[in-house]
Amino acid sequence: MRTSITEVTESPAALDVVAGVDTHADTHHVAILSVTGARLGDFQIPATTAGYEQVLTYTRSFGNVRLVGIEGTSSYGAGLSRYLMAQHVDIREIVRPRRAQRRRGKSDPIDAYAAAQQALAEPEALPLAKTGDGLVEQIRVLLTVRRSAIKARVAVIRQIKSLLVTAPESVRTRWAGSSDRDVIENLAATRPGAASASVSAATAHALRRLARRHQYLSIEINELEEELRDLVAKAAPAMLATKGYGVITTATLLVTAGSNPERLRSEASFAALCGASPIPASSGKTNRFRLNRGGDRQANWALHQIALVRLSTDQRTKDYTARLRANGKSKKDVLRCLKRAIAREAFHLLVHPKPVPATDDLRALRLQRGVTLVRAAISIGAEPARISELERGRRPNAELASTYRAWLTAALHE
Repeated sequence: MRTSITEVTESPAALDVVAGVDTHADTHHVAILSVTGARLGDFQIPATTAGYEQVLTYTRSFGNVRLVGIEGTSSYGAGLSRYLMAQHVDIREIVRPRRAQRRRGKSDPIDAYAAAQQALAEPEALPLAKTGDGLVEQIRVLLTVRRSAIKARVAVIRQIKSLLVTAPESVRTRWAGSSDRDVIENLAATRPGAASASVSAATAHALRRLARRHQYLSIEINELEEELRDLVAKAAPAMLATKGYGVITTATLLVTAGSNPERLRSEASFAALCGASPIPASSGKTNRFRLNRGGDRQANWALHQIALVRLSTDQRTKDYTARLRANGKSKKDVLRCLKRAIAREAFHLLVHPKPVPATDDLRALRLQRGVTLVRAAISIGAEPARISELERGRRPNAELASTYRAWLTAALHE
């Protein structure tokens, strides 16, 4: 362990100290500053539980630990962050400096002291670190696997189409005009001859393997979505029951906010985190805002998907859009305003969730009345499959549940 200590005249018992950590895959470098900015020491530790204990022991040897600034709390510093949080140490996420700002060079001690100085100078401006634990962390890892499976499946269908373009005439004409689903199902069921027999046979073998890979990935994606549905229903039932929020979009917003969404200071900060905050784009007589191209792009995608769903299914959203268009807003401006409004709503659903209406008794109420799913759905203007999903708790919707319950209750008292 490398150690460099500068002697100070203050008594350790009287000191408040701040630490900065430069994180790497195998080792972390820690630097200690007093609250007056004096350098007390820096050292390197292994990125293990024993190393994390050394960080706390060594830092506390100089006095009371006021704050620890860590680079990469969601990557290389995740383990150290979780350990320090468990020990009730206040930590902050350090924003890595731009290369142009590194006037003094770069090394592990320099970066560690820079992290400590940033934590000391602007503790309130630095973001609180995610806890990286609990249901949201489970959702994050499953969502990561699902995204990679989606990309792999897209790559497979592209390969199939590419091979069909250049395939021998006998193979190409066989699948011409078929839908993607039919091509996958039929290719997976083919039984071509030996691949060494001809180009056609080798191509048929390749296509069958790709089709079966596509099917396997589809099964994996469906299994992941079912697992995510259960976790999301536990982590954010109020958001999942709100119109427009699906399993994947809700999971994405949960991961962006983290297991401790209270770390978000305001709904405006959450909107900026999602890349949905308005950016001024005015010049001369032009006074306007543009879409924000920063922030978490996955969260921005989730807001975009929710906006599209509401634009097609929600009357209030349609009325809101019509008012904006009547005031001269372009389609991009309308979408920006809509995503900003959804970000505001999502923030409150995460930080101040409301109780979700119970739906486990709706089927019993319907059977008590003696009506079918089709009749109930027609009466409230919904699809029978949607009512069935609501009764089984597979697709919660607070607004639809309230409407359905009111109709059933009124009918029972007639």
